[in-house]
Amino acid sequence: MARKKPKGKSAAYMTFNVTYEDGSVTSNRRISNDLLDQSFGDSIQDLARTAIEDQDNEIAQRSGQRRAKITDIARV
Repeated sequence: MARKKPKGKSAAYMTFNVTYEDGSVTSNRRISNDLLDQSFGDSIQDLARTAIEDQDNEIAQRSGQRRAKITDIARV
């Protein structure tokens, strides 16, 4: 008799599409579920925006190029 495959664990992150003021779009930006904890009452969109801005700031420090401001975040 064949064994059932074990079910995979739920994803440890959520993905978002991000639109910037200059019209550029980044797809499938991953944010850890740990950073999207809603225990303090913040919405997922607000928490995701903060996490993505932090990621962009870290990338900007390394590359020396700043990203435009975020206009829209959509969960994938």
